[in-house]
Amino acid sequence: MLSKIAIIGLGYVGLPLAQLFLQNHHTVYGIDYDVKKIESINKGKSYLSDFQDEDIEGMVQTGNFQAGNSYEVISKAEVIILCVPTPLSEDETPDISYIKNAIYKSLPFLKEGQLVILESSTYPGTTEEIIVPLISQNKEFSIGKDFHIAYSPERIDPGQKQFGLEDIPKIVGGVTQKCTERAKSIYETIFKSVVTVSSPKVAEMSKLVENTQRLINISFMNELAIFCDEMDINLWEVINACSTKPFGFTPYFPGPGIGGHCIPVDPLYLLWKAEKHHFELTSIKVAHETNQKMPQFVVEKIAKHIKKPLSTANIFVIGVTYKKDVNDVRESKALDILTSLVELGSKVDYHDPFIPQISIKDSELQSIPLSTEKLRAADCTLILTDHSNIDYDMILEKSNLIIDTRNAMKNKKHLGKVVLL
Repeated sequence: MLSKIAIIGLGYVGLPLAQLFLQNHHTVYGIDYDVKKIESINKGKSYLSDFQDEDIEGMVQTGNFQAGNSYEVISKAEVIILCVPTPLSEDETPDISYIKNAIYKSLPFLKEGQLVILESSTYPGTTEEIIVPLISQNKEFSIGKDFHIAYSPERIDPGQKQFGLEDIPKIVGGVTQKCTERAKSIYETIFKSVVTVSSPKVAEMSKLVENTQRLINISFMNELAIFCDEMDINLWEVINACSTKPFGFTPYFPGPGIGGHCIPVDPLYLLWKAEKHHFELTSIKVAHETNQKMPQFVVEKIAKHIKKPLSTANIFVIGVTYKKDVNDVRESKALDILTSLVELGSKVDYHDPFIPQISIKDSELQSIPLSTEKLRAADCTLILTDHSNIDYDMILEKSNLIIDTRNAMKNKKHLGKVVLL
C-alpha cells in the first residue's frame, strides 16, 4: 500500500523517516520552518552527521520527495506525521508549542480519511489532551471513523551504526482501535516490526521510560565517579570488572554530564506530569540533580590537577557535542564546562570536526586543527567527547596533561599523564 506522507519537521527524526518512506516507494512531502534546511535539501546537501550528501541527492532523485515551508501540501497527503521539537521551557517544564503550532497550521488542510501521527517525545496524555481537542474543535470529524489519530515514539539514536531505522521495532498506540490499525498498516510498509499498544498514553510513556532509565543509570555512574575520585578508585576498571558477570549487570558509563535532545529532557516531562497528579518521582529528581553537578565537578577536576590557577590556564578541549560522532550540541554539558572555564579566566580553545563554531559568553569560538603546537602549548587537554575520527595517539604523545572524561585512552599506555573522570 503506497501512500502520500506529509512529514512536519525534517531534523534528526523527520529526515531519516522521510528517507525510509521514499526507499519503500511512498511519496513524501517534507515541511520545515527552517529555510536553510529546505535550501540544503534542494541543493542535495546534508545538514545531519548521519547523512551524506549522496543520501539527500538520492531522496530528491526519486522524484517522490518535495520539501518546503508551506503546509498546503497536507491537503494532498493521506498521512501527516509530526516530528517537531519538544524542548524544555526555562523553568524546566514541557514546551509543546511546536506541536500546537504544527496542528494549527495544518488545520486548514486537514480532510476526512487522513491519519495524523505524533512522533515527538512528550508527556503521557499529549495526543488525547492536546491534539484530539485541537482537531475536534475545528473539524467535524469522527475520530476513529472518518479521521484517525495515533502516537508512535521515535526511537532514533543518532550516531549509532548497529541498527538501521527499519530494524528498530516501531511502537504504535491509536486513540481508537481503528486508529491503531491504520497507523500500524502504514508503518508496516517500512518497519520490520510494529508493536501495537492499547493507547497513545502507553506509547507516550514507553518513550519516556526508555530514556528515564538511561538518565537514572548514567547519573548513578556519574555519582559514583565523584565518590570514586574521593576514594582513589578507577571507576572504569570497576565497570569492566562488573561486566564480566554473564547475567544481571548492564554496564553504563560516566561522563561530563548527559546531553542531547532526549535523555536529559524526556524524564523532566515525566516528572512534570507526575507532579500534576501529586506524585513525586524522587529518583528522577536525584538523577537530574546529579547530572547538573557534573560540569562543575569536571572544572574542579581540572583545577585539582593543573599546576596553575584556572585564571591563567590554557585549556584545549576535544569535542563539544553531546555524544560522539554527531553534529548536535543540544543540551551538551561541554558548553557549560567551557562557559565556566571562560568565566574563571581560562584561555579556552577547542577542536571538534563536527562543530566549526560555537558561541560561549557572547564570543564566537572557532574549532581549530589538532596540532602538536596546540597540544604542547596547553596546560591541559580536556576530552569531553570521544569522536571516532580523533588522533588520540597524537593527543597522548604531545599533551602535558589529559583530563579524559570519556575513557578515550582506555587501550593506550597512559604514561602517567592521563587523569580519568
